[in-house]
Amino acid sequence: MARIAGVDIPKNKRVEIGLTYIYGVGRSTSRTLLQDLSIHFDTKVRDLSEDEVNSIRKALDSVKIEGDLRKEISLNIKRLKDLGCYRGLRHRAGLPVRGQNTKNNSRTRKGPKKLAGGRKK
Repeated sequence: MARIAGVDIPKNKRVEIGLTYIYGVGRSTSRTLLQDLSIHFDTKVRDLSEDEVNSIRKALDSVKIEGDLRKEISLNIKRLKDLGCYRGLRHRAGLPVRGQNTKNNSRTRKGPKKLAGGRKK
């Protein structure tokens, strides 16, 4: 199992997919990174040489990933909340931030349905 940026990459997966286990690395970032390093997408993680793994680690140093990215995102949300702007208020209230309709959907953000008047048997 290769360990990159503090994340264990599953050895049975293709490199392109395995890199997406790192927070902040998606398919497109993974593909461009592998193209720059001239590593084939279909190579399994277990077949990577130690030099290739080290080159991937070095290339990922220039990209903001894992803890740094999580910290930046949380600070951005905190800044919006402190400003008291509309998006900050939506974050604070736990409602959808990007203009979605909340009349019928948005159960993920709002949580389970509140019972009106309690349960009756």
